[in-house]
This record gives sequence, C-alpha cells and structure tokens, in this order.
Amino acid sequence: MSLSGVCVTAVESRPAGVLGASQSPVHRPFGARVKAFVALTKPRIIELLLITTVPVMFLAQRGVPDLTLVLVTCVGGYLSAGGANALNMYIDRDIDALMDRTSQRPLVTGMVSPRECLAFGITLAVVSTLLFGFAVNWLSAWLSLGALLFYVVVYTMLLKRRTAQNIVWGGIAGCMPVLIGWSAVTDSLSWAPLILFLVIFFWTPPHYWPLSMKVKEDYARVGVPMLPVIASNKVVARQIVIYSWVMVLVSLLLTPLGYTGWFYTAVALAAGGWWLWEAHALQNRAKAEATGGKLKEMRLFHWSITYVSLLFVAIAVDPFLR
Repeated sequence: MSLSGVCVTAVESRPAGVLGASQSPVHRPFGARVKAFVALTKPRIIELLLITTVPVMFLAQRGVPDLTLVLVTCVGGYLSAGGANALNMYIDRDIDALMDRTSQRPLVTGMVSPRECLAFGITLAVVSTLLFGFAVNWLSAWLSLGALLFYVVVYTMLLKRRTAQNIVWGGIAGCMPVLIGWSAVTDSLSWAPLILFLVIFFWTPPHYWPLSMKVKEDYARVGVPMLPVIASNKVVARQIVIYSWVMVLVSLLLTPLGYTGWFYTAVALAAGGWWLWEAHALQNRAKAEATGGKLKEMRLFHWSITYVSLLFVAIAVDPFLR
C-alpha cells in the first residue's frame, strides 16, 4: 500500500538541528549517513506499497509468479517510491522543519544536504525506470515513472498546500503499485487491477485522515489545508464513513467478475465489516464531541494498515484455493 517552478507556501524554517549547524556531511559518521539516506526513502511507507504489489502478481499469474520477476519488481518499486519520497522531502523541507512529526527528517537535522537529497531522488527515479524497462517491461516502467511524477508534481507541488482534497487525488500515486504488479506479469492491464486501484483510491483518505486528525495542529501551523484542519471532526468522520463504504463495496467486485473465490470474499467481508464498525464508532465519538484521547482516531488508522494487509494476503492465497 504510498511507491514522492516549485510552488510553495512561504514558511520561515527554524534552524536545522545541531548536526546541521555545526558539522559538514564529510565529518558525520558513515553509518549515520547511510541510515539518513535510507530514511529519505521512507521505508515503512514502501513496505505498504510492496504489500499491494506482490499479491497482485500472484493473482495475475493465478499461482506462483517467476520469483526473479517478483524480486526485480520489488527492487524497482522500492527505488521508484524511494525516489519520489526523497524528492517529496526536498520540496517540503521548509514545513518539515516546523512540524513535530517531521522534525527529525534528514534534511531538517542537516544529516543530508538539500543538493544531496535532490541528486539522490533523481538518481533513484532514473535507475528505477531503466530497471523496470529493461528487466520487467516498459509498460511497468512508464506506470512507475507516472506514479513518481504524480506524487512529486501533482500531490507535493500542486495539491498539498492548496486544497483539502490533496490526499484524495494525491493518493492516486499510491494506487499505482497494483497496476505495476499486474503489468509486470502480463505486460497488460485488465479489470482486476483497476478494481484494486479503486480499492486503494478509496482506502487512502479514511486511512490518512485519522492521522491528520491526530496531528492537525502540525498541519495548521504550516498552512497545509488537510481536511481536519479546515473542517470539524464531525465532517471529517462523515467523509471517512462515506469513503469506507465505497471502498468495501468496490473490494467485493472481484468475485462476481470471476477473479477471486470464496476465500478472498470471506476475508473482504470480515475485514471490511470490522473497518465499517470502527469508522462508524469514530463518527459516533465525533458526534458526541469527543476530543483528545477520547476521540480514539488512531484506532482506525492502525486498523487501516491491518485491513489492507489482510485483503492483499487474501488476494495472494485465493488462487491456490479455487
């Protein structure tokens, strides 16, 4: 599950941390520098993207795909998403310095310089595209490059600081791994990956908005209009419920179209049912004007990761049970 002329809001950055103020990169510990460059790729986010890539390859193959192809696709996906994330950090370094949740990112602490980050992100983008093109197929390469450019240009540069719909449309980049996984095996697209694309599309807002509710003061401080910043908890929770229902209903389309069987359907119903329970519970707490820890918005955020993991594991297992 997202594999990120600059238009920015004027924000006065605070000075970088002690490392950035007192040391040049060549004097910093080599191990710490390596960890910093890895951190630029946002590995935890990429893990989620790979979870949505590999199972789709099993579904496309209707069994076990070529494992070398799986490995190359995962490496290419990591490099592409990592490049997008590095470029996202380069563009957002001003607001990252002011937000508590991003205050320890490598560009803020000075462990990596902006020039190094930019070069790193571009290099990963080029290498990943060429790897996909020559080792997988060019359809996957263009899909991967398109996802990267969409995340960096459309989401980070155009939407994020301008509209509360930023995560809705920006989330399209995170939907692309399902298309890439399918195209890596078949060198084509079909209804199955498009349905899963829509599942991730409708999953992204109710996945991210609870986290945004938790840290909305951070976003408000830097002028990023995430929905919880400009709307009440009641409005946000209602939107979460709407997107959640559409997501669950779309996830059930695979079976009547003949792509999945009883196992996937059972998991989709059970996991989707629990998701809807949590979404409505959050809405009820918001209606009761619960605040702080009583809102318990992070329950849905954490469950959303479990949900997408269970759903895509079921996609990988289902072909073996039919």
